[in-house]
Amino acid sequence: MRRGLEPQSGSRRQTLRDWVHRYNAEGLAGLRARVGETGPKRRLSSDQEVEVAEWVRRGPDPTRDGVVRWRRADLARAIAERFGVVLAERSVGHVLRRLGFRRLVVRPRHPGHDAAAQASFRPTSPPW
Repeated sequence: MRRGLEPQSGSRRQTLRDWVHRYNAEGLAGLRARVGETGPKRRLSSDQEVEVAEWVRRGPDPTRDGVVRWRRADLARAIAERFGVVLAERSVGHVLRRLGFRRLVVRPRHPGHDAAAQASFRPTSPPW
């Protein structure tokens, strides 16, 4: 690279080239910061996200959905079937976080759980 062509801000030649092309196409307006045009685009519409949130709140129907609790993989499959949008499990996690859900799992209970039997095993000695 020849000396003097490198911008002082630490930008590279490709960035400078992009600026020139934007200036040639749009004038000074093309050099303004473009906020909000970067990053991944949402694949689900807001109405679809509301429907997914309702699925999560309601929980799966074991006969229809084939699962007893939602996992990200199950939700990704249901989203693909219902909306035709293929999302990775990680993307489903991002959607759930954006909708206000957190990854909380209820502690499992044994089917033979007996509260009365547990109460009988509690210490009977008085506290010190």
